[in-house]
Amino acid sequence: MGQSLCCVQVDQSTVAIKETFGKFDDVLEPGCHFLPWILGQQLAGHLSLRVQQLDVQCETKTKDNVFVTVVASIQYRAISDKAADAFYKLSNTKAQIQSYVFDVIRASVPKLELDSVFEQKNEIAKAVEEELEKDIEPDVHVKRAMNEINAAARMRVAANEKAEAEKILQIKRAEGDAESKYLSGLGIAPPASGHCRWA
Repeated sequence: MGQSLCCVQVDQSTVAIKETFGKFDDVLEPGCHFLPWILGQQLAGHLSLRVQQLDVQCETKTKDNVFVTVVASIQYRAISDKAADAFYKLSNTKAQIQSYVFDVIRASVPKLELDSVFEQKNEIAKAVEEELEKDIEPDVHVKRAMNEINAAARMRVAANEKAEAEKILQIKRAEGDAESKYLSGLGIAPPASGHCRWA
C-alpha cells in the first residue's frame, strides 16, 4: 500500500523502518500505520523476519592435496529487536555471511585429509556456527564497559612495569655507588708492600 494517504501496511513476518526527516525513528510491526508525510515521516524500507537460506560453495584443498567443494547451507533471519541495526549497518548480509563461512572452511579443511573431512563435518559445521555467533555486534554500553575494563587492565600493567623499571634503576644506582666507593677506597689505601720484616 502506498504512502499517498499517509497510511502504510506492514505485512506479517516483516517489519518496516520509519524515518522522520531522514533520521531513524521507529521499527513498525505488522499492521496498518499512519505516517503523516507533512510531518517529515516516511517509510525507509521493509525487512523480512522470515528464515532465509544461503547455500555457500567453497572449493579448497585437503591435507593430502585433494581438491574438494564444500557446500554449506546457512539458515539465518533478522531479529525484530535488532531490525534497525540489520537495516542500517549491514549492506550485503549474504556476502558478509558467505565471507565468514569461506574463512572457516578454508581454515579447517586444509588441516584434514579427505577421509577426515567426511568424518568431521559436524565439527566444521560447529566451527562455522561459532564464527557467525561470535561476530554479533555487542551493545554500545557493553562495548564501552569492555573498553574501560581493558583500559584499566592496561594501566595496571603499565604501572607495574613502571614500578619494576624504577626498582631496577634504584638497584643499578646503588650498585654504581658501591662500585664507586670501592674504587675510591682502593685509591686511598697505602700500597701493600711485598717485603715483610720480623723483628
